[in-house]
Amino acid sequence: MTILKLSNISKYFQDGKNQVNTVLKGLDLEVEKGEFIAIKGASGSGKTTLLSILGTLLNPDEGTYWLEGEELLAKGVDKFKIRNEKIGFIFQDHRLLPQYSALENILLPVLAYQNEATEKEIEYAHELMKLTHIEHVANQYPRTLSGGEASRVAVCRALIMRPAVLLADEPTGQLDMSNAQNVIALLSEINQTLNTTIIMVTHSAEMAQAAKKIVTLKNGILQ
Repeated sequence: MTILKLSNISKYFQDGKNQVNTVLKGLDLEVEKGEFIAIKGASGSGKTTLLSILGTLLNPDEGTYWLEGEELLAKGVDKFKIRNEKIGFIFQDHRLLPQYSALENILLPVLAYQNEATEKEIEYAHELMKLTHIEHVANQYPRTLSGGEASRVAVCRALIMRPAVLLADEPTGQLDMSNAQNVIALLSEINQTLNTTIIMVTHSAEMAQAAKKIVTLKNGILQ
């Protein structure tokens, strides 16, 4: 079943007074539910731009974007709600809030619409921590976490709303090789265990091998 579809996506940026830089050129992408896709590309190829469009953080200049049957670029679509409920984000710098414990950081997306998490949501957070082997850091603060532990907290936070798709932006970019391999193995386990659809942007050919499908962004299109 197709869960996500980009059709004829183009994005231009003004480069100087009269120059236009075309980053994406009529790009198409179709993703099936439960797929794990890695998008490779050289620096400056448009990977971040593409991921920003997938995350509804940036609108394309042309094209359509469907997620679970809904046209996300249509007028009146609440993109904040889409981002919070249907799209999980994993960033390479984790972006954990230092004043909150690991458990509280995981529950932050839940608190976007309510004052406190329900017992069921807290229970699911603990299930995710168990799945990612970080139950022991639930009450610790970010400053006390290792890089690998912080990455796993970020993964749990991205999953807490049971998103339709998980977007990972160079998730191993700031980790040593051992922790990088652990995070990639974790993403594979999540994909298989939870049947979560994952789209990962990476410059690493080795890390991309964990995905079920690898595509390359070159000259503004996926190959």
